Order: sequence, then C-alpha cells, then structure tokens
Amino acid sequence: MSHVVKKRKLDKTRQDRLYFDSYSDVTIHEEMIADQVRTNTYRTAILRNTESIRGKVVLDVGAGTGVLSVFCAQAGAKKVYAVEACSIAEQAVRIVRQNNLQDRIEVIRGTVESVDLPEQVEVIVSEWMGYALLHESMLNSVLYARDKWLKPGGLILPSKAELYIAPVSDPVVEDRLHFWYTVKDQYGVDMSCMSDFARSCIMNSDITVNSVSVEDVLSHPARFAELDLYSVTTEELRSVKGQFRCESFGSAAVNALCVYFTVTFNCPDKPHVLVLSTSPFKPETHWKQAVLYMDAPVDVVQDTVVTGEVSMYPSEESARHICIHVDYTIGEQKRQSKTFTIPDWSCEAQP
Repeated sequence: MSHVVKKRKLDKTRQDRLYFDSYSDVTIHEEMIADQVRTNTYRTAILRNTESIRGKVVLDVGAGTGVLSVFCAQAGAKKVYAVEACSIAEQAVRIVRQNNLQDRIEVIRGTVESVDLPEQVEVIVSEWMGYALLHESMLNSVLYARDKWLKPGGLILPSKAELYIAPVSDPVVEDRLHFWYTVKDQYGVDMSCMSDFARSCIMNSDITVNSVSVEDVLSHPARFAELDLYSVTTEELRSVKGQFRCESFGSAAVNALCVYFTVTFNCPDKPHVLVLSTSPFKPETHWKQAVLYMDAPVDVVQDTVVTGEVSMYPSEESARHICIHVDYTIGEQKRQSKTFTIPDWSCEAQP
C-alpha cells in the first residue's frame, strides 16, 4: 500500500479536534486501563498519598473514563473535578454514578484551558504522557492547570519525568534486509539489489513505537533530560534536550537508538518514591519504547563509547506531535545527525 502524503501545517483547532477525536473510541481506553503497570502504579500512588488527598479538592486533567478520579475519591478526596474534552466524558459520568460517587466527583466536559472551576485545588492528578513521553502529551495542559488552579504547596501526581536513551541492535531489521539475498536460492531470481531500497524504507526517519527486548539493549541507558512538574514551563517544553554517553556491553551491530521515559510519584509518608517506568528492563507498558533507526548499522565491541545529544521539540505541522533530533558518535566513527518524527496520516492532502 502506498501513501502520497502532503505535509501541511494544521491550525490549532483542527489539531485539537483530531487529538480529542482519537480518544472518543473505546479501544484506546481499553488499552490504557488494561495496562496493569500504568493503572496499578497510579492507583498505588494515589492510595499512598491518602493523607495528602483526604478531605482535599482534586483536579484530574484529561480524566478519560474517570478511573483516576475514582481512585482519588476512594483515597478520601472531598471533591474531584474530572475535566475531559472528548465525548468519553459521557461514559465517565456513567462510571461515576455506577460507583455511587456523583456527590464527590464532578465530570466537566471541556479542555482545562476553557473550563472555569468554582475553586482552587490542592491536588492535580493526570496521566498525560504520550509515546516518547511528549508525543501528543497533555503536559502543556497540566502546566496550565498548575499555574491557574493549584494552591501553593499543592500536590502534583506524578511530579517528575525523566527521559533515557540506549543503543540497541534490532535483529528483525537485519533479518528483513538479509531476506533479499535469499530469494535467489528460493526462487532462482536474484533480488539482492533490493537490499539498499529495503534499508531506506525500514531504517527511515520514523519514530517506531515497538517493544525492545532486553537482550537487544547494548549498554546501560543514559538519562538525558528531567522535567520537574512543579517548576518546568511551557517555554522549556519547546526544546527538551540533553547529552548522553553509553558504553557498549560487548560485540554487536548498533542499528538503532531506544528512547523511553519514567515518571515519579512522591509518597511523603513512605521511604521510597514510586516510579512508573517504560524501560525495556521493566514489564511492558502500552507506551513500549520509541525506536530510532540509524541509516546504517555500526559494529561495536566491549566498551565502545556512544555519545551524543538529543533534542525533542514540537513538529511544525502539529504542535502536539514530537520531533526527535539526535547527533551521535559511535566509537571512532564520524559524527552523525538524524531527525525523527511519528508518521501522521491526518496530514494527508485534503480534497
């Protein structure tokens, strides 16, 4: 199947409509709630913060089906404002009533930037993260809510996000590229010339969302960025960047970089913070990992150094979509640069 794509900038109203429409179907909510790592971590974090939530007013930004709002009510919140912009808000109302919490949870249909709450809040909870943390994320909305509605000294769940990167070797890609050399033995037709074309198609500039196997990660991951939700600004989100340095575990061919994130929940009365991780070394989540394929594989050996800088910024076509630019050096190789985006067919030429 071929796609003829004409990229053009979408006005903000259309960007928002496409984004919110994508959350109107049951499938995405089923996927998120079925993600036990995600949902259980939020539930545990909220319940561990019972002392900070009991008797308090909570704002749930992008409430979806309202599951986090229900958790907050179960933790003793006096009032929860569940703000949701898409039509799934109608189902959230039904869920709230089914759990007999309509006296404490108020579902408000609209964006957090447009609604008018009757009071300030002491707690903000939100599951705002997107692929590679920032793709289609609601973080700007969370920061707006923080600045407008959160009382001084209020609680934000989660309170911190961190981004990591590691070199990886994807054996499936190498198998697909090698496939064209096997056609002659199978069918008597030499198609090895297809290998370069296949490489350009497979190792392209797309951010590929996929699960990376632990055995394919070639070094300890390096943290390259940290966002403190109590202090980060929307202006700072226009360019989230940092440097990284990794050392290879052993001999392999690096053909991609893997980006993932963690978010941290403070639990004041507990000795340890609670971390929701999308690392390939942890149980899989629906976010999986963001895989960035290089133009060509590079051989590494034990302790080969991989260094570079990552920059994440909004796409020119849609502010909700993320671009990832990576400058990297592997061993003694020449420094390379590549910019990646997540494909968006909503930018197809309109009739």
